[in-house]
Amino acid sequence: MSSRTGGGLLVAGTTSDAGKSVVTAGICRWLARKGLRVAPFKAQNMSLNSFVTLDGAEIGRAQAMQAAAARVEPSALMNPVLLKPGSDRTSQVVLLGKAVGEMSARGYFGRHTDDSEGGVRYGRREELLETVAGCLEELRRTHDAVICEGAGSPAEINLRRSDIVNMGLARACRLPVLVVGDIDRGGVFASLFGTTALLAPEDQALLAGYMVNKFRGDVTLLEPGLEMLRDLTGRPTLGVLPYRHGLGIDEEDGLRVSLRGTVRESAVAPPHGADVLRVAVLPVPLMSNFTDVDALAAEPGVVVRFCDRPEELADADLVVVPGTRGTVKALEWIRARGLDGALERRAAEGRPVLGVCGGYQLLGERIEDEVESRAGVVDGLGLLPVRVRFARDKTLARPHGLALGEPVEGYEIHHGVADVAGGEPFLTGPEGAALDGCRVGTVWGTHWHGSLESDGFRRAFLRRVAADAGRAFVPAPDTRFAALREEQLDRLGDLIEEHADTAALLRLIEDGVPEGLPFVPPGAPL
Repeated sequence: MSSRTGGGLLVAGTTSDAGKSVVTAGICRWLARKGLRVAPFKAQNMSLNSFVTLDGAEIGRAQAMQAAAARVEPSALMNPVLLKPGSDRTSQVVLLGKAVGEMSARGYFGRHTDDSEGGVRYGRREELLETVAGCLEELRRTHDAVICEGAGSPAEINLRRSDIVNMGLARACRLPVLVVGDIDRGGVFASLFGTTALLAPEDQALLAGYMVNKFRGDVTLLEPGLEMLRDLTGRPTLGVLPYRHGLGIDEEDGLRVSLRGTVRESAVAPPHGADVLRVAVLPVPLMSNFTDVDALAAEPGVVVRFCDRPEELADADLVVVPGTRGTVKALEWIRARGLDGALERRAAEGRPVLGVCGGYQLLGERIEDEVESRAGVVDGLGLLPVRVRFARDKTLARPHGLALGEPVEGYEIHHGVADVAGGEPFLTGPEGAALDGCRVGTVWGTHWHGSLESDGFRRAFLRRVAADAGRAFVPAPDTRFAALREEQLDRLGDLIEEHADTAALLRLIEDGVPEGLPFVPPGAPL
């Protein structure tokens, strides 16, 4: 690659979950291993899984994962617009790391009128596109390459006029576009061709090639189809990535988790003790940052599953109530399913329960919410002596402290302010001062996401859970969660290095859009 800086590439997909995040992270790690300064970018992300940067900005967790793949510190520049769904129709808008309000989909994608000027004023799309293009330009000034991730599909023609993350961004910033298709879903050739054909000529002129994801079998059987696709579209396929189990990257969408699926596919390791430890996670509505339990799932001998019925909690050694963008809604859901009684019985019997962020809040005595649900005063489950009042401003922090005698790091993303009137603090400072959370008996609660990623604390916590549950479970002494994540990111880099046309990718990133890409009718004249 030449010394010229500022190369870029947009990774789009034929559908959601086609593999955009995997490919973006893989390219970032591959380039970082080559010694290049690379940064990830996603103009607009819709996700309940978010992260806090060192300077207190909130971004999508997938972009934080991609920053780790690029070996750079995440920043708000990498995800300037984050939409956090609060219902099927509304989302909280986070702009440059700060929440700026709630908005309906119609309001977000629509245009605005200004009566004082008597007509339609500068549209939200133009305002946001100017912002995201500026963030991308700033990253390109300081990095050799910026690998951008699209959202959904660029062929969502109903949203093209308001698009700032797919072809709208590509056209504004003159980015070459790589379209990823998931062959495991079936119909990958139709998906790639159809995506191309639905684009306007100006958008097609930026679509430089394809990548096939999740292929199983003999790739030589696929090659005739790839040649036919090139004949039809004039565009090459720059890689066929094989299906790989257990990649374990952070997900964007916390709304579509199987209620009884495993958290991660991973190799089964035997427990160190005589017993396994069973962890049940409640899939509450608007579940956020469910990645908190990934560190538990990575422990040999810990079985993590999602459970939504009281009887499914009967054999659980630990129940986790995760974070949520709707604490009051989650509380209503728990009561409607009779899970409140199951949690109360567990507390009375001395069986462990852990609440994180919104899950911590609903375990308390009272919630006063005029911000998130606007439900006013609502009784909590009363398992912890905590009262929560929702503040307009969101707490965003990267704190550190001690728990069970071990150092703990985490991150906070919440409107709720907890008033703790008893019990023991979950987390303390060096002098023993209370920092966060509460514990009464075997019921624990904290606002800190990510605390279980601290290896020493996780092992100490699991030993306490095993003792309370009467299980002969012993945490593995050598599990290093950060190292496991690094291994997974290297596996993504390996996918690109071993199965993609890396020379062609480098040319796209450095030289931009190839000249003379043909038009594939019928186009979408938008």
